[in-house]
Amino acid sequence: MTAHDQTQMNEAPISSPPQIYMDLISPLIYKAREILDMGERLLPFAFVGNLTTKQVVPIAIKPGTDEEKDKSAKEIQSVALLLGADFVFSIMEAWSLQPNKISQMDKIIDKYGNIGDSPYAIDICALALETKHGIWVSQPRIKPKGISKKKRVIGTIEFRYYMEARGRFLHLLPQKDGNGTPVTLH
Repeated sequence: MTAHDQTQMNEAPISSPPQIYMDLISPLIYKAREILDMGERLLPFAFVGNLTTKQVVPIAIKPGTDEEKDKSAKEIQSVALLLGADFVFSIMEAWSLQPNKISQMDKIIDKYGNIGDSPYAIDICALALETKHGIWVSQPRIKPKGISKKKRVIGTIEFRYYMEARGRFLHLLPQKDGNGTPVTLH
């Protein structure tokens, strides 16, 4: 994960998303736990949904180059516009820094090139729920399951609500003008 990919957030209190969204995303989180428990890697996905029509469209996120990631973000935006989406939920494996090293992120990236190549990297499951009411994020650590070298588990999931959050895979819902009409994103 590069510095550009690292989601930037202001600290916020722990707060669960509204229950209507939790009912939709809980089975997806459960499935992610199953995948890791089987010793497999999580493929990065975004789920774009409309609460009225109950339509949810999964979109594979291409984790390669910055250009591929940007293309994935634009695809998510396009589907969200077509669906008149109420939410985008993304789930992917990522790297973060050990909590005691976060304040040194810029120095670590300068020295190692990215977080993943540093000795301070930890595996996390990046969960982000964007709704018209705000963004909730959780980044539980992924740890080995017992003595297994393949099976892994996701730590405690605690969502935090953020008024201001930035990242390539955030702010993907259609923006609306003063009349409530979706604005085409460029």
